Amino acid sequence: MREIIVNLHMHTRYSDGTGLHADLAQAALDAGVEVILVTDHNVLARCFEGYTRRERKTVLLLVGEEVHDQARQPQKNHLLVFNAPREMATFAHDPQTLIDAVRREGGLAFLAHPTDQACPSIKETAINWVLDDAQNFTGIELWNGLSEFKTVSPTRLHAYFHAFFPQWIATGPDPLLLARWDALLAAGRKVAAIGGSDAHALHVSAGPLRREIFPYAWHFRTINTHLLVPDEAFCGDLEMDRAAIYEALGRGRGFVGYDLPAPTRGFRFSAHGRDMQAQMGDEISVEGGVTLQALLPGPALGRLLKDGRVIRQWRTREAMSQVISEPGAYRVEAYIHYLGKQRGWIFSNPIYLR
Repeated sequence: MREIIVNLHMHTRYSDGTGLHADLAQAALDAGVEVILVTDHNVLARCFEGYTRRERKTVLLLVGEEVHDQARQPQKNHLLVFNAPREMATFAHDPQTLIDAVRREGGLAFLAHPTDQACPSIKETAINWVLDDAQNFTGIELWNGLSEFKTVSPTRLHAYFHAFFPQWIATGPDPLLLARWDALLAAGRKVAAIGGSDAHALHVSAGPLRREIFPYAWHFRTINTHLLVPDEAFCGDLEMDRAAIYEALGRGRGFVGYDLPAPTRGFRFSAHGRDMQAQMGDEISVEGGVTLQALLPGPALGRLLKDGRVIRQWRTREAMSQVISEPGAYRVEAYIHYLGKQRGWIFSNPIYLR
């Protein structure tokens, strides 16, 4: 399998971002990202899809959509929609109707920033999900870079500090959201996890000070979704490459990586059973026992979880192997020491043992 670094959930001038699609593609080339998924609010501009090349680097720009009911006050229930063949904002009046319509059209539906809370210091309202019984969605945005900025900005002074020194922000996904995800997995649901930037490249001012906070290239170097695609994929054919990316995204064949402290490329988590092998996002029979193997790209604190419960922990060693005889959803977390604090580094999608 081939690993592709994807950054997703970003906005252009077509909604509330400040850059053009071409600007985002150039920023992705600077950061070494291979695919970007643009998701403007309630607008689908697929005419911008395609490749941008510079020297030996190539980035593929794909276009999805962040759909929400603009008439709802306060704003809630934003949905990241990928691979839908048509504009889906017409279904935004009811979140479940929207999810069902996306799936009916063959698209992918991810709950955007499900636990995003209000931040009075910067006059931001909560834009979390309030539909607890939502069904049939593909997955969740487990880690959202802009949402985390709100959680570390209880005062305006905190907000200014983190706007100028964003490397201090990220510590990991919201523990409440991790718990909700694990509860869904333990209940037998297949729910893929992605990491999103929510990039806008906002221009802010405070008196004489002017600054672009969180430029696109910054986001592209932080929280990414790493996908595993077949070796023959990503060959330069737009239709084939788009299909490979969305197939991996929908199946949860990959992991969320925080690439700023150290590159997460090379992480692997696999299962080896009696008659078959499985990767992240796959299902495999537990009959006869299954060996789970995890390989970290560097020394870190690793954890193996079953249905949200830590069953194995290892430090500094890069490789882990564990024989499993019980069904469940198994995933891996890794934490790395950075800027004086232990921070989330890698969050794998599950392997489902049935």
